[in-house]
Amino acid sequence: MIIMRAMDALMSFPMILLALVVASVLGGGIQNVIIALSIAITPAYARVIHGLTLSIRENDYILAQRAMGASNIRTMLGHILPNALPPMIVQITLQLGALILAEAGLSFLGIGIKPPGAAWGSMVNDGYKYLLNNPLLSFAPGLAIMLVVFAFNMVGDGLRDALDPRLRGLL
Repeated sequence: MIIMRAMDALMSFPMILLALVVASVLGGGIQNVIIALSIAITPAYARVIHGLTLSIRENDYILAQRAMGASNIRTMLGHILPNALPPMIVQITLQLGALILAEAGLSFLGIGIKPPGAAWGSMVNDGYKYLLNNPLLSFAPGLAIMLVVFAFNMVGDGLRDALDPRLRGLL
């Protein structure tokens, strides 16, 4: 319960704002951006896995496992984790697009990946100065961001359709 209240406190801030604050405190660089985005996205995953765990532990096969005297570790690793993994894989692929957009936003603002490293957000920012003369400098990385985010969203939708047992037989 303490962990979930901490996650609720972190969820009270928008993900991009939380990542922006953490990245500005830590400074630029790829490692600090990864840390900032990890801290910002963790509450969403914690809420999903918490809800899945509470739902799965109420199933009859978990009750039968407990009646047979199985340990909590065996129940968690043998039944709860395998049943919670497919929805988490779908959640990860659907959130990957949001993380790419957040990293591009941080890099556009100058807090993200620094110049020897390539970042689409900083490329859009660099091309912004020449928008009237050569708009391709900004539109090309922006288009790349859009296509990659769209591709990850389509993969996430496909995985959800493939892994969700309630949707089987409907397509």
